[in-house]
Amino acid sequence: MAQTTKYVIKYKLNGERRFEFAQLENGTEEEAKAALDALHGQGDDVISDISVSKAL
Repeated sequence: MAQTTKYVIKYKLNGERRFEFAQLENGTEEEAKAALDALHGQGDDVISDISVSKAL
């Protein structure tokens, strides 16, 4: 099993600022986008302004 670290993902969903916590391997923007897609589904929602940082 891969080692994961808890990250906070800050992003906008349809223009509304939001954040989520996720266990990611590397904390890349691509990993974060995949986690957000899994969370919000593949609907018409627009996810933008993604930033990732380690959770405290």
